[in-house]
Amino acid sequence: MSSTGPVGRGVNQRAQVRMSAEEVEAFLAERHNMTMCTLNHDGTIHAVAMWYGFLEGCIAIETKAKSQKARNLMRNAEMTALVEAGERYDELRGVELVGEVELVDDPGRRLELGISVYERYQGPYDDEKRPVVEATLNKRVVAKLHVRRVVSWDHRKLS
Repeated sequence: MSSTGPVGRGVNQRAQVRMSAEEVEAFLAERHNMTMCTLNHDGTIHAVAMWYGFLEGCIAIETKAKSQKARNLMRNAEMTALVEAGERYDELRGVELVGEVELVDDPGRRLELGISVYERYQGPYDDEKRPVVEATLNKRVVAKLHVRRVVSWDHRKLS
């Protein structure tokens, strides 16, 4: 037996690194890329890096209506999203979101998401930018994630 406990037993740090709901919200509000995972027709995972925004309080992305991820979601609305940050182990932070996607084709709601994504990754939005945002939404669909499960970690809490 060692001074820290039985030999061979690790310490479960899961609860220690878990983010609070407020920490998750703040982390997701930061500017990160998201890995979006959907299921292909053969059951394999289709994972792609995406920019994301917020629609009606939910994480959402826009994609070409004929893209593989859109086709996958039309067949099976299940999606897992991973947002992460950090270079070293003691800096790692992340949030996994698991849920069901609502495909949004309403032009007003698509524009709302388009503006959100633009502001997060391009800069301030004003009415002069509307034609640019509308052009990026041409022939696209919005996927709004209704989250069932959240898994989070912040390794900075270990130090």
